[in-house]
Amino acid sequence: MLSNDIFIGTIGAGNMATALIEGLLATGVAPARLWASDPAADKLQPLATKGVQVDTDNAHLLAACDVVIVAVKPQVMATVVQALRPALAAKPVLLISVAAGIPCTRLTEWTSPSQAIVRCMPNTPALVQAGASALFANSQVNPRQKTLALTILQAVGYACWLDDENQMDAVTALSGSGPAYFFLLLEAMQAAGIELGLSPAVAKALSLQTAFGAAKLALASDVDTAELRRRVTSPGGTTEAAIRQFESEHFRAIVARAIASAAKRSAELASS
Repeated sequence: MLSNDIFIGTIGAGNMATALIEGLLATGVAPARLWASDPAADKLQPLATKGVQVDTDNAHLLAACDVVIVAVKPQVMATVVQALRPALAAKPVLLISVAAGIPCTRLTEWTSPSQAIVRCMPNTPALVQAGASALFANSQVNPRQKTLALTILQAVGYACWLDDENQMDAVTALSGSGPAYFFLLLEAMQAAGIELGLSPAVAKALSLQTAFGAAKLALASDVDTAELRRRVTSPGGTTEAAIRQFESEHFRAIVARAIASAAKRSAELASS
Protein backbone atom coordinates (compact mmCIF):
# COMPACT_ATOMS: atom_id res chain seq x y z
CA MET A 1 0.00 0.00 0.00
CA LEU A 2 1.30 3.44 -0.94
CA SER A 3 1.86 5.90 1.89
CA ASN A 4 -0.48 8.86 2.10
CA ASP A 5 2.23 11.43 1.36
CA ILE A 6 3.02 10.14 -2.15
CA PHE A 7 1.61 11.90 -5.20
CA ILE A 8 1.68 10.14 -8.55
CA GLY A 9 1.18 11.67 -11.98
CA THR A 10 0.87 10.39 -15.53
CA ILE A 11 1.99 12.43 -18.50
CA GLY A 12 -0.47 11.27 -21.12
CA ALA A 13 -4.05 10.21 -20.44
CA GLY A 14 -4.40 7.39 -22.94
CA ASN A 15 -5.29 3.76 -22.33
CA MET A 16 -2.21 2.73 -20.35
CA ALA A 17 -2.15 5.85 -18.18
CA THR A 18 -5.85 5.50 -17.48
CA ALA A 19 -5.39 1.80 -16.63
CA LEU A 20 -2.69 2.66 -14.10
CA ILE A 21 -4.81 5.37 -12.51
CA GLU A 22 -7.86 3.08 -12.38
CA GLY A 23 -5.74 0.35 -10.81
CA LEU A 24 -4.38 2.70 -8.16
CA LEU A 25 -7.87 3.96 -7.36
CA ALA A 26 -9.03 0.34 -7.01
CA THR A 27 -6.30 -0.31 -4.44
CA GLY A 28 -7.55 2.56 -2.32
CA VAL A 29 -5.30 5.43 -3.40
CA ALA A 30 -7.19 8.70 -2.90
CA PRO A 31 -7.97 10.42 -6.22
CA ALA A 32 -6.59 13.71 -4.88
CA ARG A 33 -3.13 12.05 -4.78
CA LEU A 34 -3.27 11.25 -8.49
CA TRP A 35 -2.53 13.61 -11.34
CA ALA A 36 -2.84 13.35 -15.12
CA SER A 37 -1.75 15.73 -17.85
CA ASP A 38 -2.52 15.70 -21.55
CA PRO A 39 -2.79 18.34 -24.26
CA ALA A 40 -6.24 16.95 -25.12
CA ALA A 41 -8.61 18.19 -22.43
CA ASP A 42 -11.32 15.71 -23.49
CA LYS A 43 -9.08 12.81 -22.42
CA LEU A 44 -8.72 14.34 -18.96
CA GLN A 45 -12.42 14.90 -18.31
CA PRO A 46 -13.30 11.27 -17.36
CA LEU A 47 -10.44 11.27 -14.84
CA ALA A 48 -11.45 14.65 -13.45
CA THR A 49 -14.94 13.34 -12.74
CA LYS A 50 -13.32 10.69 -10.50
CA GLY A 51 -11.52 13.36 -8.49
CA VAL A 52 -8.11 12.98 -10.17
CA GLN A 53 -6.15 16.23 -10.48
CA VAL A 54 -5.79 17.15 -14.16
CA ASP A 55 -3.72 19.70 -16.05
CA THR A 56 -2.62 20.40 -19.61
CA ASP A 57 0.82 21.56 -18.41
CA ASN A 58 3.32 18.76 -17.75
CA ALA A 59 5.55 21.00 -15.64
CA HIS A 60 2.65 21.79 -13.28
CA LEU A 61 2.06 18.07 -12.80
CA LEU A 62 5.73 17.36 -12.13
CA ALA A 63 5.89 20.10 -9.50
CA ALA A 64 3.04 18.41 -7.60
CA CYS A 65 4.19 14.78 -7.83
CA ASP A 66 6.81 12.44 -6.38
CA VAL A 67 6.46 9.86 -9.16
CA VAL A 68 5.89 10.79 -12.80
CA ILE A 69 4.87 8.10 -15.29
CA VAL A 70 5.56 9.10 -18.88
CA ALA A 71 2.92 7.29 -20.91
CA VAL A 72 3.20 8.83 -24.36
CA LYS A 73 3.98 7.29 -27.74
CA PRO A 74 7.68 6.47 -28.31
CA GLN A 75 7.94 8.85 -31.25
CA VAL A 76 7.12 11.89 -29.06
CA MET A 77 8.96 10.72 -25.94
CA ALA A 78 12.11 12.74 -26.67
CA THR A 79 10.17 15.99 -27.12
CA VAL A 80 8.12 15.43 -23.97
CA VAL A 81 11.00 14.39 -21.71
CA GLN A 82 13.47 17.02 -22.90
CA ALA A 83 10.87 19.71 -22.20
CA LEU A 84 10.75 18.48 -18.59
CA ARG A 85 14.48 18.93 -18.00
CA PRO A 86 14.25 22.31 -16.16
CA ALA A 87 11.43 21.05 -13.92
CA LEU A 88 13.33 17.82 -13.19
CA ALA A 89 16.41 19.83 -12.25
CA ALA A 90 14.34 21.86 -9.80
CA LYS A 91 12.66 18.89 -8.14
CA PRO A 92 13.93 15.29 -7.90
CA VAL A 93 11.21 12.80 -8.82
CA LEU A 94 11.10 9.17 -9.88
CA LEU A 95 10.55 8.99 -13.63
CA ILE A 96 8.83 5.85 -14.95
CA SER A 97 8.72 5.24 -18.69
CA VAL A 98 6.24 2.81 -20.23
CA ALA A 99 7.38 3.49 -23.81
CA ALA A 100 8.60 0.51 -25.81
CA GLY A 101 12.07 0.54 -27.33
CA ILE A 102 13.55 3.50 -25.41
CA PRO A 103 16.44 2.47 -23.12
CA CYS A 104 17.40 4.17 -19.89
CA THR A 105 20.56 5.58 -21.47
CA ARG A 106 18.50 7.63 -23.88
CA LEU A 107 16.18 8.83 -21.13
CA THR A 108 19.26 9.85 -19.13
CA GLU A 109 20.58 11.82 -22.11
CA TRP A 110 17.27 13.68 -22.28
CA THR A 111 17.25 14.47 -18.54
CA SER A 112 20.48 14.25 -16.50
CA PRO A 113 22.96 11.63 -15.20
CA SER A 114 21.43 11.96 -11.72
CA GLN A 115 17.84 11.27 -12.82
CA ALA A 116 16.18 8.24 -11.18
CA ILE A 117 14.58 6.26 -14.01
CA VAL A 118 12.54 3.07 -14.12
CA ARG A 119 11.81 1.56 -17.48
CA CYS A 120 8.69 -0.58 -17.59
CA MET A 121 7.05 -2.84 -20.16
CA PRO A 122 3.39 -3.43 -19.22
CA ASN A 123 0.83 -5.06 -21.51
CA THR A 124 -2.75 -4.30 -22.49
CA PRO A 125 -4.49 -6.59 -19.95
CA ALA A 126 -3.48 -3.89 -17.47
CA LEU A 127 -6.69 -2.26 -18.73
CA VAL A 128 -8.61 -4.88 -16.72
CA GLN A 129 -6.09 -5.06 -13.83
CA ALA A 130 -4.69 -8.33 -15.22
CA GLY A 131 -1.46 -7.06 -16.74
CA ALA A 132 2.04 -8.48 -16.74
CA SER A 133 4.87 -5.98 -16.34
CA ALA A 134 8.65 -6.14 -16.07
CA LEU A 135 10.69 -3.24 -14.67
CA PHE A 136 14.32 -2.17 -14.82
CA ALA A 137 15.82 0.57 -12.63
CA ASN A 138 18.90 2.62 -13.36
CA SER A 139 21.59 3.12 -10.71
CA GLN A 140 20.01 6.36 -9.45
CA VAL A 141 16.85 4.64 -8.20
CA ASN A 142 16.92 4.09 -4.44
CA PRO A 143 15.23 1.18 -2.59
CA ARG A 144 12.21 3.29 -1.58
CA GLN A 145 11.65 4.33 -5.18
CA LYS A 146 11.95 0.72 -6.35
CA THR A 147 9.24 -0.25 -3.89
CA LEU A 148 7.08 2.62 -5.14
CA ALA A 149 7.48 1.62 -8.78
CA LEU A 150 6.69 -2.04 -8.09
CA THR A 151 3.62 -1.14 -6.02
CA ILE A 152 2.27 1.10 -8.80
CA LEU A 153 2.60 -1.59 -11.46
CA GLN A 154 1.20 -4.28 -9.16
CA ALA A 155 -1.98 -2.21 -9.01
CA VAL A 156 -2.74 -3.41 -12.55
CA GLY A 157 -1.51 -7.01 -12.32
CA TYR A 158 1.72 -8.97 -11.94
CA ALA A 159 5.04 -7.09 -11.90
CA CYS A 160 8.66 -8.16 -11.52
CA TRP A 161 12.16 -6.67 -11.66
CA LEU A 162 14.84 -7.35 -14.28
CA ASP A 163 18.54 -7.26 -13.39
CA ASP A 164 19.60 -6.70 -17.00
CA GLU A 165 17.94 -4.09 -19.20
CA ASN A 166 18.85 -6.13 -22.28
CA GLN A 167 16.20 -8.63 -21.16
CA MET A 168 13.54 -6.01 -21.91
CA ASP A 169 13.53 -7.09 -25.58
CA ALA A 170 12.58 -10.62 -24.51
CA VAL A 171 9.90 -9.23 -22.18
CA THR A 172 8.51 -7.10 -25.00
CA ALA A 173 8.35 -10.15 -27.25
CA LEU A 174 6.89 -12.48 -24.64
CA SER A 175 4.40 -10.51 -22.54
CA GLY A 176 4.33 -7.07 -24.15
CA SER A 177 3.22 -8.44 -27.52
CA GLY A 178 1.94 -11.70 -26.04
CA PRO A 179 -1.77 -10.82 -25.73
CA ALA A 180 -1.97 -10.56 -29.52
CA TYR A 181 -0.68 -14.13 -29.88
CA PHE A 182 -3.51 -15.41 -27.70
CA PHE A 183 -6.03 -13.28 -29.58
CA LEU A 184 -4.79 -14.85 -32.83
CA LEU A 185 -5.19 -18.34 -31.36
CA LEU A 186 -8.69 -17.44 -30.16
CA GLU A 187 -9.56 -16.15 -33.64
CA ALA A 188 -8.42 -19.44 -35.12
CA MET A 189 -10.27 -21.54 -32.53
CA GLN A 190 -13.49 -19.61 -33.07
CA ALA A 191 -13.21 -19.96 -36.85
CA ALA A 192 -12.60 -23.70 -36.48
CA GLY A 193 -15.61 -24.05 -34.19
CA ILE A 194 -17.82 -22.25 -36.70
CA GLU A 195 -16.46 -24.46 -39.50
CA LEU A 196 -17.52 -27.49 -37.44
CA GLY A 197 -21.07 -26.17 -37.14
CA LEU A 198 -21.16 -24.02 -34.00
CA SER A 199 -22.79 -20.60 -34.09
CA PRO A 200 -20.39 -17.64 -33.91
CA ALA A 201 -21.77 -16.69 -30.49
CA VAL A 202 -21.27 -20.18 -29.05
CA ALA A 203 -17.82 -20.57 -30.61
CA LYS A 204 -16.76 -17.23 -29.15
CA ALA A 205 -18.17 -17.90 -25.68
CA LEU A 206 -16.62 -21.38 -25.43
CA SER A 207 -13.19 -20.31 -26.69
CA LEU A 208 -12.98 -17.24 -24.44
CA GLN A 209 -14.09 -19.13 -21.34
CA THR A 210 -11.69 -21.97 -22.15
CA ALA A 211 -8.77 -19.51 -22.41
CA PHE A 212 -9.79 -17.83 -19.15
CA GLY A 213 -10.21 -21.15 -17.36
CA ALA A 214 -6.92 -22.55 -18.63
CA ALA A 215 -5.00 -19.46 -17.48
CA LYS A 216 -6.76 -19.44 -14.10
CA LEU A 217 -6.03 -23.14 -13.61
CA ALA A 218 -2.36 -22.65 -14.53
CA LEU A 219 -2.02 -19.74 -12.12
CA ALA A 220 -3.59 -21.74 -9.28
CA SER A 221 -1.66 -24.94 -9.96
CA ASP A 222 1.50 -26.13 -8.21
CA VAL A 223 2.73 -27.92 -11.36
CA ASP A 224 4.04 -26.48 -14.62
CA THR A 225 2.05 -26.09 -17.82
CA ALA A 226 3.66 -29.13 -19.42
CA GLU A 227 2.26 -31.33 -16.64
CA LEU A 228 -1.15 -29.68 -16.89
CA ARG A 229 -1.15 -30.45 -20.62
CA ARG A 230 -0.23 -34.07 -19.96
CA ARG A 231 -3.06 -34.41 -17.43
CA VAL A 232 -5.61 -33.23 -20.00
CA THR A 233 -4.19 -35.40 -22.81
CA SER A 234 -5.60 -38.90 -22.41
CA PRO A 235 -3.88 -41.57 -24.53
CA GLY A 236 -5.84 -42.20 -27.68
CA GLY A 237 -8.29 -39.38 -26.91
CA THR A 238 -9.46 -36.25 -28.68
CA THR A 239 -6.92 -33.94 -27.04
CA GLU A 240 -4.06 -36.21 -28.03
CA ALA A 241 -5.25 -36.11 -31.64
CA ALA A 242 -5.18 -32.31 -31.61
CA ILE A 243 -1.81 -32.08 -29.85
CA ARG A 244 -0.31 -34.59 -32.29
CA GLN A 245 -1.47 -32.39 -35.17
CA PHE A 246 0.02 -29.28 -33.53
CA GLU A 247 3.34 -31.07 -33.05
CA SER A 248 3.40 -32.39 -36.62
CA GLU A 249 3.00 -28.80 -37.83
CA HIS A 250 5.98 -27.75 -35.66
CA PHE A 251 3.86 -25.54 -33.42
CA ARG A 252 6.63 -24.98 -30.86
CA ALA A 253 9.11 -23.92 -33.53
CA ILE A 254 6.57 -21.50 -35.01
CA VAL A 255 6.05 -19.90 -31.58
CA ALA A 256 9.79 -19.71 -30.94
CA ARG A 257 10.46 -18.04 -34.30
CA ALA A 258 7.59 -15.58 -33.82
CA ILE A 259 8.78 -14.47 -30.37
CA ALA A 260 12.38 -14.23 -31.63
CA SER A 261 11.17 -11.97 -34.46
CA ALA A 262 9.39 -9.72 -31.97
CA ALA A 263 12.51 -9.56 -29.76
CA LYS A 264 14.67 -8.68 -32.77
CA ARG A 265 12.31 -5.89 -33.74
CA SER A 266 12.30 -4.56 -30.18
CA ALA A 267 16.12 -4.42 -30.25
CA GLU A 268 16.02 -2.62 -33.62
CA LEU A 269 13.64 0.00 -32.25
CA ALA A 270 15.86 0.54 -29.22
CA SER A 271 18.92 1.17 -31.39
CA SER A 272 17.21 3.40 -33.97
